[in-house]
Amino acid sequence: MNEGLVFFGVLAAGLLLGLFFFGGLWWTVRKGLSAAQPAFWFFGSSVLRTASVLAGFYFIGRGDWRKLIVCLIGFVVGRLVVAWITRQAGKGTDAP
Repeated sequence: MNEGLVFFGVLAAGLLLGLFFFGGLWWTVRKGLSAAQPAFWFFGSSVLRTASVLAGFYFIGRGDWRKLIVCLIGFVVGRLVVAWITRQAGKGTDAP
């Protein structure tokens, strides 16, 4: 398979991992602040998100440092996308 296509897939997978991790973090904060047991939400979400992302990086990288770097770039781009979306969503609220 063309190496460029492989790295594009790895980049897309890293983006999805970033969206999952940071989108889940945003969702957890919103849900946890109004929950009866916020520690359960924060701890459980942290363990689930971290384990999922680490497993994703492990299976995507498969021992190739170049794939890990490309996946990490996608992960950071996912963080930027979630930050942009949450800023846009926050503009419609009265929260400071």
